[in-house]
Amino acid sequence: MTETLEITDVLGRLPHASNTTLLARLSDDSLAVYKPERGERPLWDFDFGTLAAREALTYEVSAAMGLAIIPRTLLLDGPLGRGSVQTLVDEDTDIDPRYLLNGPVNELWPMAVLDIVTNNADRKLGHILIEKESGLLWGIDNGLTFHAEDKLRTMLWGFAGRPLPDSMHAALARLSAALTDGLEDRIEELLSPEEARAVRQRVDDLLAAPRHPHPPDDRPAVPWPMW
Repeated sequence: MTETLEITDVLGRLPHASNTTLLARLSDDSLAVYKPERGERPLWDFDFGTLAAREALTYEVSAAMGLAIIPRTLLLDGPLGRGSVQTLVDEDTDIDPRYLLNGPVNELWPMAVLDIVTNNADRKLGHILIEKESGLLWGIDNGLTFHAEDKLRTMLWGFAGRPLPDSMHAALARLSAALTDGLEDRIEELLSPEEARAVRQRVDDLLAAPRHPHPPDDRPAVPWPMW
């Protein structure tokens, strides 16, 4: 994706994050969350220095599917080097998001399907924000994604075994076309050939058998902590 914005100012550090997470102002005067690659904490199962790319690629995959569920996320150079830069969501903190666990909430279908495709290993409830005014749901903290091995850990297992809505069939078809048109090459360039092929395989598998999977019984199915 064309990167037309710049970080003009870093306003401070956001607390309670495991990696360096900064509040920044962009050249369009918007606020964003800046996560520089050099501030990532090493993980045993994800290559060091790739989490920012995974954040940006999750947004690109979401956009290719025609889904407005990931805030704009770009790879930009900043004061601490290259990193992911995600539009700040004005979260409605007066709403308790635990209501989302009362049963399958249809508004969460796009996020659930995106998480399958990107193999999200960390869909905590706290990674789903409810925007003030609009009430829209946004998925943030998408760095633990795209691993070639099955890693899906989510709080959205309420969809398990349910057939995908027609709108999700169409979104997957759009993504399949985008992968052919260059998105698969971009994933390979930023991550690895194995991870790019795994995305293609997950999309093909969902199109062939359009149901949400059941939780695995050979590994943890939910992230920890769940919030």
